[in-house]
This record gives sequence, structure tokens and C-alpha cells, in this order.
Amino acid sequence: MSGVLAGLLMACTAHAGKLSIVIDDFGYRPKEENQVLQMPKNISVAVLPNATHAREMATKAHQLGHEVLIHLPMAPLSKQPLEKDTLRPDMSSSEIARIIREAVADVPFAVGLNNHMGSAMTSSLPGMQKVMQVLDHYNFYFLDSMTIGNSQSTRAAAGTSVKVLKRRVFLDDTQNEADIRKQFTRAVRLAQRDGSAIAIGHPHPTTVRVLQEMLPTLPADVTLVRPSQLLNEPQSTGRQPLPPAEKPRNPFHGVKSCPVKIAPVPATRALSVVAESIGNSAGMRYIDTHFSGLKLDIGTQP
Repeated sequence: MSGVLAGLLMACTAHAGKLSIVIDDFGYRPKEENQVLQMPKNISVAVLPNATHAREMATKAHQLGHEVLIHLPMAPLSKQPLEKDTLRPDMSSSEIARIIREAVADVPFAVGLNNHMGSAMTSSLPGMQKVMQVLDHYNFYFLDSMTIGNSQSTRAAAGTSVKVLKRRVFLDDTQNEADIRKQFTRAVRLAQRDGSAIAIGHPHPTTVRVLQEMLPTLPADVTLVRPSQLLNEPQSTGRQPLPPAEKPRNPFHGVKSCPVKIAPVPATRALSVVAESIGNSAGMRYIDTHFSGLKLDIGTQP
């Protein structure tokens, strides 16, 4: 029976997920931002380089053990007021290099960069190629906030050393706490289903309250990680979309984290099923192919 329990444990572990949460727009709201910095260290922060308290909050976040990103303004398709030094597709490589260089100076301890707005910039392949060529000199990763579906960040990074991550969930498109809770739950479900997920939020009072409430309730099979811990993870977009795509007001109807049907099954049959499942796994096929002289007995260890 110990072999059966070990097999079931392995099956559940296969559903474990990594969840990364990044709080954008740091540098303008020290009160709420300081509350974020009291949360678990694996909560990461993205700092606007021209924000009033950018250097102060980036330094404090680093000192408290949080991962720091540069939240770099990029041009949106919509017409709205823009931050100083917002990247545009028509900018020269030298101008983009200057803006990023100054942002690095304004946001100390940054290890990555993500876009603030940016639907026009990130959907431009030539524009993003210029960005990636500059980032190639900084050893930064790029977290695509995915403010537009046809972002060119992955294509633009080809030929550089820049690794690209992608946001899966926006936590706070609305300031309704119930909506934010639903989006948090959606991020957890995605992490469980696909192995990892990145959620982005902002230092709004409502978002802070929901995170304070829900972070302690994370399921045991979900681990809170920094974005940099996902750089070598497969960037899954999921086998099927989990509704809602970006509609926080629609409730999510997901799958359980570790579906195991409980039925009266003889121990010997259960053991054989587990052994057969493990024996047919990709890992065991790899061992059979490359280590044909090694025999592994399932469920027979003391």
C-alpha cells in the first residue's frame, strides 16, 4: 500500500504549480507600496523610472528581498497622456538605448523589465527588435505585460540573449474586491493546470487588501515564485483557455487541483495502475532509451 500512496503523491505533485505576482506602477504611492513590501518576498515589483519615489522604493524593495523590474513606459494605440520618455516604434536605436540607460540608473537593483501600456510598441516587430538589442547588453529578462494579443516580443528577442516571459492574468482591471479575488483564483488555477502563471496587479488599496487576504490561503500545491525563477520553465499558454479571458466579472469554473476519484479498488490493482502509469511516462521512456541496462522496480522499495 505504501507504493500506492507514493504513486498518488507523485501524481498530485505533477499538478503542482508556480505562481508569480508582479505589482506594477511602483514609485507614486509609498503608503500602499510599503504594504506590498511587507508581503512575502517572492512578490515582485515593477518601478516606473520617472516616478517621484522610484529610486527610494526600488532600493527598499531590494533591501527587503523583493525582485525589482523596470516598468518602462511604451506607446499605446489609444490616445492618452504619456509618461516622460515613453518608447515609440519610430524612435532610433540610440534614443531607445538612452531611455533604457537612464531607466536603469533611476531603478537600481533591477533584473528585468516590463512594459507600462505599450500596445503600439509591443505590436511593432522593428520597434521591439531595437528594444531587445539594447536589453541584450544588460542581462535583463523581459516580462511582456501582454497589453495586446499580437505582441512581437518573442520574435523580436530571437538572436539575442534576452529571455521573454508573458503575463497570464491581470488582477485588477476593476477596483471591485470580488473581481480581484476571482482573478487571483484564476491565476492560481492556471498555475495548477499549466505548471506556472504570472499575474500582474497594481498598488491600489483594494488590490492590497485582497492580496493580504488571499496570499495566506494559497493551496499547498502552488508555490509563490519570482519571475526570474520561471525563465527556464516552458511558457505554456494552456491547452484550453480558462474563461474569462480578460473579463473579471465572469466567474471562473475551473478544474480541481489534483483530481483523484476515490473508489473501492483492491490494493494490488491500484499498485499495478500506478506502476503502469509511471512506466509509460516520458521520464521512464527516456531511461529505457538511454539507460537500457538499468532496471527500476516500481513500488518494491522498503
